[in-house]
Amino acid sequence: MIKTLAAQVKQYKLPSLLTPFFMALEVVVDILLPKTMGLLIDRGIQAGSLHDILRYGAYMLLLALLGLIFGILAGKYAAQASSGFACNVRDAMYTNIQKFSFSNIDKFSTAGLITRLTTDVTNLQNAYQMVIRMCFRAPLMLIFSLVMAFSISARLSMVFVAALLILVVLLGFIISKAMKYFNEVFEKYDDLNASIQENVSAIRVVKAFVREDHENEKFKAAAGGIYKMFVRAESVVANNGPVMMLAVYSCMLSLSWLAARMITAGSLTTGELTTLFSYVMSILMSLMMLSMIFVMLTLAAASARRVVEVLNEKPDLVSPENALTTVADGSVDFEHVYFSYPKMKKYTGKKQRADKADPSETPAADRQDSSAEFVLTDVHLHVHPGETIGIIGGTGSAKSSLVNLISRLYDVSQGCVKVGGRDVREYDLDTLRNEVAVVLQKNVLFSGTILENLRWGDENASFEDCVRVCKLACADEFIEQFPDKYETYIEQGGTNVSGGQKQRLCIARALLKKPKILVLDDSTSAVDTATDARIRKAFREEIPDTTKFIIAQRISSIQDADRIIVLEDGVIDGFDTHENLLQNNAIYREVYESQTKGGGDFDQKGGTL
Repeated sequence: MIKTLAAQVKQYKLPSLLTPFFMALEVVVDILLPKTMGLLIDRGIQAGSLHDILRYGAYMLLLALLGLIFGILAGKYAAQASSGFACNVRDAMYTNIQKFSFSNIDKFSTAGLITRLTTDVTNLQNAYQMVIRMCFRAPLMLIFSLVMAFSISARLSMVFVAALLILVVLLGFIISKAMKYFNEVFEKYDDLNASIQENVSAIRVVKAFVREDHENEKFKAAAGGIYKMFVRAESVVANNGPVMMLAVYSCMLSLSWLAARMITAGSLTTGELTTLFSYVMSILMSLMMLSMIFVMLTLAAASARRVVEVLNEKPDLVSPENALTTVADGSVDFEHVYFSYPKMKKYTGKKQRADKADPSETPAADRQDSSAEFVLTDVHLHVHPGETIGIIGGTGSAKSSLVNLISRLYDVSQGCVKVGGRDVREYDLDTLRNEVAVVLQKNVLFSGTILENLRWGDENASFEDCVRVCKLACADEFIEQFPDKYETYIEQGGTNVSGGQKQRLCIARALLKKPKILVLDDSTSAVDTATDARIRKAFREEIPDTTKFIIAQRISSIQDADRIIVLEDGVIDGFDTHENLLQNNAIYREVYESQTKGGGDFDQKGGTL
């Protein structure tokens, strides 16, 4: 864990080294100041020597000035090092998250990732700054102060040693109690962020159903959990102060009692006693500082584990060595494909390599015994380049799972999926996904203008190319009605456009990639049937060589397809033309009749699978 985090210091190594260097110099100055003050009292004030008063006074002024300079430089470099370290950690985490496959993302909640990128990294930043500053200052101050105290009076310094032993035991007990609460607090942070994210993203639904009070109660519960945990932890840590003050005053009283006799006997001077008082404060404050460092490091350790989990997470899907960088055509073949999501897998055994020569040859010991646990079961079909394939099935029939395998958003459990005649696991991921444009079921637009959103498909696309694909997706007609047309600003998530408009913009964005395969995952559900028909017509006429997969609930959206897949519980129940399915497939015929005669859809009574 430490090695992983230390690697993120990178270009901030010099400030990280300069900080403890200047901290050490500041400690030396702080140690010399009490000694100089003692000399000022003994040789200047008590001796009545104006020369020594001025000389030692000048020394103290110079030392104070040097201490100020060293402290400023240490603070400056510590800020640079800690802020840079946090920046590198966030960048490394975010970069790694971008490489995650869907299965990797499934392991972490969105709220959990946000907490790790914000609160956890901030804790690490504070801890790193404390490590390179206080973790050097406190031990050095403690050791040097003890050395100086023993050089003045070994007998009186034993008071410090006794106080230190007692404090170590008491502070160790306090820290161990606080650690338990700090380790639990971040789960509460995840709950809080989840509540905030869900509420803000669905604020329109909350208001539509007048659920503000319910959401407030959820948030209060999440915030209250953090409050209670921190109160418990801070209540324990708060004992540091009283314990430390008890030790300080006890040491001062003991020193005063013992030193009085020594001064009377002439074995100790007033200046030396004053110096010892300064050192006792330095020793005990250093110890208290160390205790707080342990508390902070305990808090940071919990954050560090969560951050390192993200940094060390390896993408499940990677490009193989000597990966293919061209896709021959838009043909798609499913060869006896079985698929289950990672969290649903029951089989054990050696993990299948992504670049295995023959991916369909999965050892029998690695296979699930029960096909019911697979999302897709023995899918075997062949699609020619340029074909339009409709996909229909009830909710949960694995329509989206089927098309997600084409662009290798997930890997198959058994069998193989081929694009352009080659297994998708043989391709470079970027190459494959650039040739397979997917309009997912949940359409997402980003903050920016319409043009900026469209150019996610091709960042170098000309304005004319953007207009062309918008006409194909029937989006140009409503864009031209906006005052700013293609420069119209889209709010985060596309909240200022309708569902149908958002779908058409997402389709246009996918078309701008000029893909060999286009997947529309229920992406015209929010447009009217007339517009849906115009989009399909444009596809047939303008991109005839692109293989198209259209998932839909309305048979009218796919009945003109070359062939239609009927899915039932992850199994292909039919794969034929509209006319043949009406004659030979009872499920398809029942759905068709329910939609044309009763007005129902696939999931309603009479049309369910």
